[in-house]
Amino acid sequence: MQLSIIILNYKQKNLVRELLANINNLSLPFKYEIIVIDNGTYDGIEGVVKNNSKVKFIQNRTNNGYAAGNNIGIKAATGKYIMICNPDLAIFSDAFQVLYQYMEENLDVAIAGPRLVNADKSLQYSCTRFPDWHLPFYRRTFLGKTKVGRTWLDNYFMTDINHAHNFYVPALFGACLIIRHDALKKVGLFDEQYFMYMEDLDWSRRFWENGYKVAYVGEAEVIHLHKRDSAQSSWLKTLYKKTARAHISSFIKYLKKFKGKSLPETK
Repeated sequence: MQLSIIILNYKQKNLVRELLANINNLSLPFKYEIIVIDNGTYDGIEGVVKNNSKVKFIQNRTNNGYAAGNNIGIKAATGKYIMICNPDLAIFSDAFQVLYQYMEENLDVAIAGPRLVNADKSLQYSCTRFPDWHLPFYRRTFLGKTKVGRTWLDNYFMTDINHAHNFYVPALFGACLIIRHDALKKVGLFDEQYFMYMEDLDWSRRFWENGYKVAYVGEAEVIHLHKRDSAQSSWLKTLYKKTARAHISSFIKYLKKFKGKSLPETK
């Protein structure tokens, strides 16, 4: 098996249905399997996947978060490469083939991600430099709209680099990733202490620390229908958002985990 495609469902059965149809229409030139995990929602997703012979369905009894849910799929995967796919993706290009071929030709790379774009084809910044303690302040509050905040965010999102090209990056967002399966014996799975957010940053950092490269493949384009909460005007409003609280909580765990450790070389 060349590729194991993992899709984690949490109350998004219609998006999963569309993504499965999308993948089926790609006519991928290599053997692949699809693993769909329902993260404790019981939203009827099993009925969506039951007639798809390429799908292995796993029902998780409870929602233990993004990292834990995807880890269940990774453990069941048999492919040479593993593809983590959020349900809100649309692939209208040869992105999967490009990513697969890139991994075949770049043996020092163990994890890579495509260029993510919005439905109108505008760029989503999905590769980053390693952040410092400023991250939740500039990402989750009005401070990100200040001159200092915008400068910090531009550096964090690597806006100085041509995102149509391929290059090594410190970290990737987890919406769409391809991973060399064998490398996980050394690097390990997602860290399940993160319920939501930061697990992709943590993983990217551990790949570098274990001697592998992390790559952004700008030549592979994938539409990501993600809608991000905009930064609020006050901490009080921010903290009312469950997703914002999860982001801040996970970032604190990330800082504690790597406290005192030097950043890995990313060349």
